[in-house]
Amino acid sequence: MAQCQRIVNDVLETVDFVAPDERVMFRTCEREKDRVIFQMGTADPERALKVARLVEKDVAAIDVNMGCPKEYSTKGGMGAALLSDPDKIEAILKQLVKGVSVPVTCKIRILPSLEETVNLVQRIEKTGVTAVAVHGRFKDERPRHPVHCDYIQAVAQAVSIPVIA
Repeated sequence: MAQCQRIVNDVLETVDFVAPDERVMFRTCEREKDRVIFQMGTADPERALKVARLVEKDVAAIDVNMGCPKEYSTKGGMGAALLSDPDKIEAILKQLVKGVSVPVTCKIRILPSLEETVNLVQRIEKTGVTAVAVHGRFKDERPRHPVHCDYIQAVAQAVSIPVIA
């Protein structure tokens, strides 16, 4: 996305973000501007900010996916890989909160202990994000596994920002 060009498509009445190879990487429209949240995967604060600034005038908010357990995401240090690097999480979120004009949120998965999870979300709250989504499963769990509602409840009680289950 960082290399995309913003193009207004008058025929479709859309705003397209087009890669150098002419693939449309993201498409939205004026009608959806106040409803669309752009979710990104990132492992780099500066690159995240560059992408967020590219799309911020066309979306309602920016969300960082810090919960994706898929190899294509974690291999690059993104998604759930970030859960083992709270300093990087903090750097990415602070950079975005400070650098864009729209709300910033993030999604995480729960950590091996309840205490670690609560501590991480409290640290995330201090970055200035407007909300955090908590996928109530561990990194290696999938939809067939039960959700750990006790973790989500503990997180919601420990912070003042909205927690999305």
